[in-house]
Amino acid sequence: MTVDQTLPERSRIVQQHVTDAGITARVRELPDSARTATEAAAALGCEVGAIANSLLFLADDEPVLVMTSGRHRVDPAVLAGQLGAARIEMATAKQVRTVTGQAIGGVAPVGHPAPVPTVIDEALADYDTIWAAAGTPHTVMPLTIDSLSALTGGRRVRVAAD
Repeated sequence: MTVDQTLPERSRIVQQHVTDAGITARVRELPDSARTATEAAAALGCEVGAIANSLLFLADDEPVLVMTSGRHRVDPAVLAGQLGAARIEMATAKQVRTVTGQAIGGVAPVGHPAPVPTVIDEALADYDTIWAAAGTPHTVMPLTIDSLSALTGGRRVRVAAD
């Protein structure tokens, strides 16, 4: 599969990672921003829970990418328990950019300067197709929870109390 050269550079990098992993998902560019799960779900005509938000946390000062369902918020106490971390905090916008090379609202599960340890919200298994950002707030890609796991090497965990 060739990478669409009309995509933004960050999205081309993401698409190359997806293609190299043997996953057939194609990055799509949306006419409007998909910066939030609500915006992305409206643009794609899907349930908000099928949006895989990419959130960077620091677990005992080490970055971890949490792919969470848009239907709920990450509970830091639940996440800390799943990771065996004493302290969980949300990364700042500057830390997100430094670690992922991407801006908040467009962070993809891959395509970062270096691999980021990743966990995947088990709630995403409730959806046949999930949508993840693809490097910019205007690009997304369809995945399954299995392809997301294969792409990131992430393990499934519970991230919320619900």
